[in-house]
Amino acid sequence: MNGAQDLGGMMGFGPVLPEKNEPIFHAEWEKRALGVTLCCGALGEWNIDTSRHARETLHPADYLSSSYYEIWTKGLLKLLAARGLVSREEIAAGRSLSAPKATRPALKAADVPARLASGGPCDRPLDRAPRCAVGDQVRTRNMNPTGHTRLPRYARGKRGVIEARQGSFVFPDTNAHGKGEDPQWIYSVVFKGQELWGAESDPGLSVAIDCWEPYLEPA
Repeated sequence: MNGAQDLGGMMGFGPVLPEKNEPIFHAEWEKRALGVTLCCGALGEWNIDTSRHARETLHPADYLSSSYYEIWTKGLLKLLAARGLVSREEIAAGRSLSAPKATRPALKAADVPARLASGGPCDRPLDRAPRCAVGDQVRTRNMNPTGHTRLPRYARGKRGVIEARQGSFVFPDTNAHGKGEDPQWIYSVVFKGQELWGAESDPGLSVAIDCWEPYLEPA
């Protein structure tokens, strides 16, 4: 969807200033925010694409005024309420007001390292041949979906060249909305800066974007 999260290529937000020796967490509460998000994800009520979409649906003013882990926490509260795991009253009260809904067994602290080490692989076998080949010229679809997508807004309707094929992976556009994993081929597509941002862009700039096959059309 088009929202506050899709800031690539936009002006007016100032330069990106990497923090030297940036710590993993800037405050103690951020550790807890990550832990609670992981434990709730282990309940099996949603997948990673669903959680990303929940964050995208925050009001733009709320999204842009929130820190990274504040966005995570607010997205998580939306998911918990939507699944009936907590009520709006409980969120306001900050505590449980009724018996919890039955879910998978809770993720125990001792099991967290193994769960994190196992990761969340999203590569999937695909029994059909890829439609595109390395060196092909392609154009990304000019689309404005109301649901989740991983095609950046600044790269829609743009011409590029396929640099590599990365394999086949879960398609986030369907997976985020309970419509199945629908695996698709992914290609690394290289775009010239002037194609993305016009003639005034740095002529030596190029950007590589991993694109699922449904995002691409012959150029």
